[in-house]
Amino acid sequence: MKKLIWIIVLFCEMGLHGHAQNFDDFFTDKTLRIDYIFCGDFQKQEIFLDELCALPSWAGRRHHLNELPLEGNGQITVKDKAAGTVIYRTSFSSLFQEWLNEKEAKSVKRAFENTFLIPYPKQPVSITTELKNKYHQTCATMTHDVDPKDILIHQRGTEGITPHRYLLKSGDYKDCIDVAIMAEGYADENMELFYQDAQTACDALFEHEPFKKLKNRFNIVAVGSKSQDSGVSIPRENMWKNTAVNSHFDTFYSDRYLTTRSVKTIHNWLAGIPYEHIIILANTDTYGGGGIYNSYTLTTAHHAMFRPVVVHEFGHSFGGLADEYAYDSAPSPYYPYTIEPWEPNITTLVNFESKWKDMVPDNTPVPTPAETEADLIYTKVGVYEGAGYSLKGIYRPTTECRMKINEAPAFCPVCQRALEKLINFYTK
Repeated sequence: MKKLIWIIVLFCEMGLHGHAQNFDDFFTDKTLRIDYIFCGDFQKQEIFLDELCALPSWAGRRHHLNELPLEGNGQITVKDKAAGTVIYRTSFSSLFQEWLNEKEAKSVKRAFENTFLIPYPKQPVSITTELKNKYHQTCATMTHDVDPKDILIHQRGTEGITPHRYLLKSGDYKDCIDVAIMAEGYADENMELFYQDAQTACDALFEHEPFKKLKNRFNIVAVGSKSQDSGVSIPRENMWKNTAVNSHFDTFYSDRYLTTRSVKTIHNWLAGIPYEHIIILANTDTYGGGGIYNSYTLTTAHHAMFRPVVVHEFGHSFGGLADEYAYDSAPSPYYPYTIEPWEPNITTLVNFESKWKDMVPDNTPVPTPAETEADLIYTKVGVYEGAGYSLKGIYRPTTECRMKINEAPAFCPVCQRALEKLINFYTK
C-alpha cells in the first residue's frame, strides 16, 4: 500500500513538473518595453498604446511566469496568440490612478505616460492591460497583438548607453533582482557626488531585513543620467530646473510629493542596462519623495532623513507596501472600508485571513491597544487602528514600522515577511 501511494505521489509530481512553464519555450533573452498612455478623468479612463521597444536583455523573473506577484492597481496578461495560453503576468500601480482621486479629476481630463517591461516573446502574443478602481473593479482595458518580428519595434540599448557603475554585483542579471539607481538633478560637475549618494542609498537598503539577509539576491547599478541644471524643480518657489527626468515637488499640490510624469525618459536613460526596479535620487535637500508600485522610487538625497525615506519609498515601489500612517478621521479616498486592500500590510478586516491573522497571538483584542515599550512597538504584531491615511477603519500590524515613521529602525515583522515572499517569488 505504501509503495502504491509513493508511486501515485511520484506520478503527480512528475505531472506537475511536466506542466511547469519553461521560459525558453516562449521567450528569448530580450525585453519588450511597452509604452502606454493612461488618460481620462474621474468618470472614464482609457488606455492607448504609444510605442514598443526592444532591449538587449531580460533581467526579470524566469519563474512563476503566469502568476501575479501582487494584485496591484493594474495588471498585464500576455497570451501566446496561437495557443491562447497565459505565458506571463505582472501587476503595477500608476500616478494616473492616484490622480483619479484628486478633485481636479472631476473637471479635467489628463494623460499620463506609463512604461512596462515583459520578456521578449518568440512568437506573436496578445497583451491585455487593465486598470482597476479602488473597488478592485476593472475600469479600463486594452488588448493588442504584438508580432516580435515587427520592423517598427524600436531597437534600443545597443549604443549610447548611459555611464554606470555597479555598487553590488551578486551574480548574473538572469539570477538576481536588478535595481537601477538613477541621478536626477546632478549636472556634470555633480556626478561623483551622485555615485556617493547612490552608495548611501544602497547601504541604507541593506541595513534593513529582509534585504540584509538576502543581499546576495540583488544587483545594484548606479546610472549617471546627467542633468543640464543642478537641483530639481520646486513649483511653489517658482523654481524650475532642466533635469534628466523632469521631476518636481508639489505633485497634486502636496509640498513633499516628489514625482515625474516623464516615464519614457526614465526608461530611455536605462536602455541597454539590465534592470527591473528603479530608484531615482534627486539632488536636493528639500524633504520629499514618492514610490509607485512597479514603477519607480523618487526621493531627495540631501535631506537629513534621506536614508530612512529611500527605504520607505522602495517599500512602496518594490514591495507594494502601503503607508501605515494616518492623519484624517474621514474614510481614505484610496481604501473603501468594504474592500480588503491588496497591499499586504494594511487591512479593513474584510478578509483578514489573507493578511497577517496567522501572526497575531491568540486572544489579542481588536483593535489592539498601542504598545509603548521600545522593544515591543516594532515587533509585537496585532491589529492597530489607523493606517492608509485614515484614523478609523483601517488597521496596521504594529505600533510603529518603517512604513509609518522615519524614526522606525526596521520594517515590522509583517512587512518583512511580505518582502521576503516577494524576493523569493522573483528569484526562486
